[in-house]
Amino acid sequence: MADSATETVKKTVETATAKTQAQAEKFQAAGQQAFRESIDKSVASMTELNAHGKKNLEALVESATAAQKGAEALSQQSLGFAKKSWEDGVAAAQSIAQARSVQELVELQTNYAKSAMEAYLAQMTKVADVMTSSVKDSFKPINERVTASVEQFQAAR
Repeated sequence: MADSATETVKKTVETATAKTQAQAEKFQAAGQQAFRESIDKSVASMTELNAHGKKNLEALVESATAAQKGAEALSQQSLGFAKKSWEDGVAAAQSIAQARSVQELVELQTNYAKSAMEAYLAQMTKVADVMTSSVKDSFKPINERVTASVEQFQAAR
């Protein structure tokens, strides 16, 4: 009887050991699977983050390019206006120099001052339009990226 009890205990221990070992292997496999899934998710997140960063950088470059174009347009307009103003001033000075009376001189000076002021106001309107357009064009790519990011974050919620 002692032998059969020893055999029973032995079999019970072996069975329990086998079950415990099988369960440990299941836990280990589940842990490895969870770890792999976690790594895959991390890699996917990093890839997505890199793509997002690349798009942000592209938007900044596009924004800077638009700002540069606006600055070039303003520069060209300013140079054109300065040249025309100089030419108009020289022409007015020549006309004033040829005035035959004080009344004609005052009239020529008044006309020149009026036309110069009108040209200046027209130029300032053009400058304001170019500035507005340039700022709008410069912020457009950044605004698009912010909108895309907000939509992405809201979708993730």
